[in-house]
Amino acid sequence: MSDILTIADLKDLARRKVPKMFFDYADSGAWTESTYRANEEDFGKIKFRQRVLVDMSNRSLESTMIGQKVAMPVALAPTGLTGMQHADGEMLAAQAAEAFGVPFTLSTMSICSIEDVASATSKPFWFQLYVLRDKDFVLNLIDRAKAAKCSALVLTLDLQILGQRHKDIRNGLSAPPKMTLANIIDLAIKPRWCLGIAGTPRRTFRNIVGHAKGVGDVSSLSSWTTEQFDPQLSWKDVAWIKERWGGKLILKGILDKEDALMAAQTGADAIIVSNHGGRQLDGAASSISVLEEIADAVGDKIEVHMDGGIRSGQDVLKALCLGAKGTYIGRPFLYGLGAMGKAGVTKALEIIRKEMDITLALCGKRLVTDMGKDQLRR
Repeated sequence: MSDILTIADLKDLARRKVPKMFFDYADSGAWTESTYRANEEDFGKIKFRQRVLVDMSNRSLESTMIGQKVAMPVALAPTGLTGMQHADGEMLAAQAAEAFGVPFTLSTMSICSIEDVASATSKPFWFQLYVLRDKDFVLNLIDRAKAAKCSALVLTLDLQILGQRHKDIRNGLSAPPKMTLANIIDLAIKPRWCLGIAGTPRRTFRNIVGHAKGVGDVSSLSSWTTEQFDPQLSWKDVAWIKERWGGKLILKGILDKEDALMAAQTGADAIIVSNHGGRQLDGAASSISVLEEIADAVGDKIEVHMDGGIRSGQDVLKALCLGAKGTYIGRPFLYGLGAMGKAGVTKALEIIRKEMDITLALCGKRLVTDMGKDQLRR
């Protein structure tokens, strides 16, 4: 544990411990992966102003996201198949986030169900919703999230059609993995992962199996999900979802100023500037490169959050300086989960917190809420 100093260290360890198809699922983008790479690389172009001889005592990273107090303005992003990085992964990650004081967002395409995560936590978590053709199932998902006392609904807008990820196709991605010769060889050298998965009943998409009509096994589930993403999703759908939900609503997948202005008119509580981690439109702009323009356009109308490419506490601060009120980490916590389970998620959060705290001080600020454009070299 003492040798793990960066998110990259957790990534290297996860690569050794997680079966290839599931590590690649987390660590990949669409087509050429140019947007996936740009999400990370474009943070490196942003430089801080170093300030000296200022009071650095009594620093605080505390903030709020959609009115909820957070230990630092970082939430765990919704990620599919999290329970295939480590047995019961969503439950463990939610517990780590709760103990740390940051939000956890459960994906519709999770391995552990809404009810599983609710049973493992004592405070409300957030739930991410995909709008599918089966509207009865969507309504049921919303009602289940309400019953679990989820405190925010994150509506994903940018997955009406699934972007092609070459690694997933080549690996024959499935949950649980198909017993091909390549997979058997890969699993044989990862016995701890195998023992963990063997010891839990949570091995498929439990938000869906047993709840969606006509879905009873993995093979039918695979075809069902491929067919069910709704290509006709439009702005008018936000209204009935908002009404059915009745609580805090966050719209995820905004990457254009015009869309941001439309989102601000829906009555939602926040938007997430996001390109789905570079997993949808390859060749789209990085999230950080469009954040400032979007925040300048709608920041006084709706709360602005951001995800995509964050690999350090410095990345979080750069996003805050450019107008984000909150940020999300997906891959960093997945690397931690795959590397060391719940302790690895906590380690990822600790790494980001330490990097934020030291950078905050060296920029001459004591409160993370005071970080703004003035702390960047322009």
